[in-house]
Amino acid sequence: MPTLLDFEEPIGKLLEQLEKAEKIAENGDVDISKTVKDLKLKIKDQRKDIFEKLTPWQRVQLSRHPDRPYTLAYIESITNNTFTELHGDRTVKDDKAIIGGFGLLDKQTVMFIGQQKGINTKMRQYRNFGMANPEGYRKALRLMKLAEKFDKPIVTLIDTPGAYPGLEAEERGQGEAIARNIFEMMQLKVPVICIIIGEGASGGALGIGIGDKVLMLENTWYSVISPESCSSILWRSWDFKEQAASALKLTADDMFKNKLVDGIIKEPVGGAHIDPQKMFKIVQKEILHHLKELSSKDADTRIEERIEKFCNMGVSKN
Repeated sequence: MPTLLDFEEPIGKLLEQLEKAEKIAENGDVDISKTVKDLKLKIKDQRKDIFEKLTPWQRVQLSRHPDRPYTLAYIESITNNTFTELHGDRTVKDDKAIIGGFGLLDKQTVMFIGQQKGINTKMRQYRNFGMANPEGYRKALRLMKLAEKFDKPIVTLIDTPGAYPGLEAEERGQGEAIARNIFEMMQLKVPVICIIIGEGASGGALGIGIGDKVLMLENTWYSVISPESCSSILWRSWDFKEQAASALKLTADDMFKNKLVDGIIKEPVGGAHIDPQKMFKIVQKEILHHLKELSSKDADTRIEERIEKFCNMGVSKN
């Protein structure tokens, strides 16, 4: 049975009943095909009902779901396993929290860059839980410049709880590395598409988040701070994280309404982890659609529109 979040408890009970019914159908001579069919329909309806009324905090929980596909899964599926990873920032080391390299997308070479959290405890430690150090952002910038050199479009996949906040990261220039990426990404001559596939927290997300098109999956969040951290600052406790999530306006709907992202990518009902293959195909289709649109413009027009879009954020016309 899949991992269920607390608000999915009603679905869990139905899934248990379905599992028992399917075992009886396999081992016995009793025909319970109608019962199985009815249970599957109930699960579908129950899931649809729950996911139509999700709160901001519940969407945050979904963005962190342990079964949710991570960056490498998207890249490998989208490129049909033609992805070639490139390593290192040529200065300090190879930051495993940031991955990047070339891959074929519908016979077109694309530079893919993203944060990788890791699929189990050992890999999460290896990937530093998707929290990049300065060398990770410098590696990302090196790869972006490489893509620009060969006139290849860039796709970034964002999924991070934030840039690594350790002392050594600050000593090596964490703030400067992120600021440099923001500055350089504004002026890249090739098309840049940024997609938030999970968590989009603070400067850690912005370090690879400046593009011609910034898109969010339906059950993701994008904010200057996590709900837990916001709660601990304002209320001195994590107990108010749900109120903080609502106040931060961090959901895809809120971000699109406030013109901070360019679009929302719908997920299968139940979240991206319910049907990863379907989710990969949806994301691939979105990337191809936007690449076609962006490729029809010359570089100077794209850069001008990109700069204007970000400069207009937060500006009141009244």
